[in-house]
Amino acid sequence: MGFVSLGCPKALVDSERLITQLRSRGYQIAPGYESADLVIVNTCGFIDAAIDESLQAIGEALQHNGRVLVTGCLGAQPQRILERHPKVLGVTGPHAYERVLEAVNEHLPRPHDPFLDLVPPQGIRLTPKHYAYLKIAEGCNNRCSFCIIPSLRGRLASRPLEEVMREAEALVHAGVRELLVISQDTSAYGSDLRYPAARWRDQSYQTRFIDLARALGSLKVWTRLHYVYPYPHVDAVIELMEERGVLPYLDIPFQHASASVLKRMRRPAHAENTLRRIQSWRAQRPDLTLRSSFIVGFPGETEAEFEELLEWLGEAQLDRVGCFKYSPVEGAAANEMAAPVPEEITEDRYRRFMEKAGAISAERLSRRVGQRCEVLIDTIESGVANSRVAIGRTMGDAPEDRKSGV
Repeated sequence: MGFVSLGCPKALVDSERLITQLRSRGYQIAPGYESADLVIVNTCGFIDAAIDESLQAIGEALQHNGRVLVTGCLGAQPQRILERHPKVLGVTGPHAYERVLEAVNEHLPRPHDPFLDLVPPQGIRLTPKHYAYLKIAEGCNNRCSFCIIPSLRGRLASRPLEEVMREAEALVHAGVRELLVISQDTSAYGSDLRYPAARWRDQSYQTRFIDLARALGSLKVWTRLHYVYPYPHVDAVIELMEERGVLPYLDIPFQHASASVLKRMRRPAHAENTLRRIQSWRAQRPDLTLRSSFIVGFPGETEAEFEELLEWLGEAQLDRVGCFKYSPVEGAAANEMAAPVPEEITEDRYRRFMEKAGAISAERLSRRVGQRCEVLIDTIESGVANSRVAIGRTMGDAPEDRKSGV
């Protein structure tokens, strides 16, 4: 690692701290440009002469090495640097230690040393080696009347796209062949940050749902999207779907189909014409698998509203469906909205719903008999007569789909 430190003693201290962090991570400091794999220039931007000196130092580093990261006071004016030196790998402002270290790791990852590192580079995982969950955000901005997640986990807080992609890439390098993208509201990703620009692998992105899907698809492993609210912009992800990338699979928590129930639930995007959009999605991707979950027995749910749900289910022809009997959660606004549905009626509606959903799923699965499908092997188990049986999943099956059998 090459290092050029300019400016005042405060900048010098910043350089000392950065070098200390780099050394603690196993990087060596090179004596010159020629022996460095990457050069950091810690700039000064206080007066014109210091700015000129910093710009000249950046140019020198680019000329003699070519791989340059810029930090320090002049980094607070990235446009001034990029106008003069557009080929720098990245620009950060003063005392942005973590951002500098992240940029270094992105462009010059430290090799994992199994003799020194107690934790593998992809972190500790509780899933099997071949798939992993990739959380892209915390919290939720929705105020669904049956849910208290926002009060437990706070408002939506999206992770920077570059950070998500670094984790995803580390997982793929560790042998993961399926990324299961999760959050409370995946399709709202980036809205809390106002969709800032991002760069990864020398490509430009915005921190938003569709761009993240495009970036993840470039890793060429199965990418499965979960908890996708059906906002209008979700339509654009269909054209990104392929067999090696973003899978033709969407997990969309519809929760109900009656407009009046959805209004009481305060569901986002409840007014969208979901049936028409499902037809459009399938016209583009006939192999699209749709998974969803629903609630029956929501406070005030009438028989007519439940029948509306059954009729919608018959038209939507969803592949994978789960159902929950409404249960009052302490602190949920829905508890005070209307009289609770009697337990025996809720049980009856649950039975009727699952019977219809199961029949639809079975019929849709029967169409696949005789097809050749690429599968991901989850386990190899003992069979009859000392044989071995491989249990796998197709693109249309998430790990929990196989476990639930729905």
